[in-house]
Amino acid sequence: CLQGGASPGPQPVLLECAPGPGILTRTLLNAGVKVVALESNLAFLPNLQSLENSLDGQLKVIYGDFFRLDLLVPGTLKPPAMCSEKLFETMGVAAVPWRTDVPVKIFGILPQRKERSTLWRLLFALYECSSIYRYGRVELNIFVSEKEYKVLTAKPEEVRAYQALTVLWQVGCEIQLLHMEPWSSFITNLKNGGLAVPKSTWLPNNHLCLVRLTPQQSLFTGGLTPTNSATFIFMVKQCLAKPKSRLSDRLNSWSLDNGGKLLRELEIPENARTRDLYPEDYRRLFEALQNSNMLNETWIHDEVFENIRNINL
Repeated sequence: CLQGGASPGPQPVLLECAPGPGILTRTLLNAGVKVVALESNLAFLPNLQSLENSLDGQLKVIYGDFFRLDLLVPGTLKPPAMCSEKLFETMGVAAVPWRTDVPVKIFGILPQRKERSTLWRLLFALYECSSIYRYGRVELNIFVSEKEYKVLTAKPEEVRAYQALTVLWQVGCEIQLLHMEPWSSFITNLKNGGLAVPKSTWLPNNHLCLVRLTPQQSLFTGGLTPTNSATFIFMVKQCLAKPKSRLSDRLNSWSLDNGGKLLRELEIPENARTRDLYPEDYRRLFEALQNSNMLNETWIHDEVFENIRNINL
């Protein structure tokens, strides 16, 4: 896990989110790497700070909550909430060009109760090059539930798992499964002795999955840019809101008179349903629409920025 993507030269900073008692922290330190530990629970801070003081600069402990970075609230953020600018300044990390090496590797477990909304919030930041991604291609090494892993890696034929979230993460990142661990390995016991495993009706959910999400170097090539990425996200969500509908009908609903011609040029069958397209097909479709200037002539261009933040994630 630590060796993947290693290359000569300066190594990326390792940021551990919510280290708690420091079990993973010690494993990372024993591997000889420098670690920044971001902890929001005051009960764990004394032991982490004691460990920090016993080392010669190998560990830096910061009071803060990674999952409350850059909250859109009025006034000053109150700790443990914080802004990414302050966090990266404290870590000594400066912004680098997008196509350079990964500047920071983040390790953590997504909050189970907010797992889906957190994935969406990170996704928006990725495509906008905002928050942590303002500093470059930050790599996430995160534990997610098995059901969310199935969604992230689904193929079009997996109709219950293939969603807008699938398309957008697969376009944006290389997704690699590093490890699967049964829920029983974690302290998730309920008062009655059972396991507090999130329920899943349609997808398997017997494990936590350690997944690496590395932003694509080529993400912002062609017609996709941080400026128009909100339109791309909105387009994908609109298409897959009704996955059984024909793509040509969706294009026609956007007042695209040449939708059929565009699909033929892209070698996409005119009877294709929106769920039949692979992630790269959605990107090709968007770039073709951008190059033809069609999106600028439809209602989607006018309404996307009014609605994108109000979509029910």
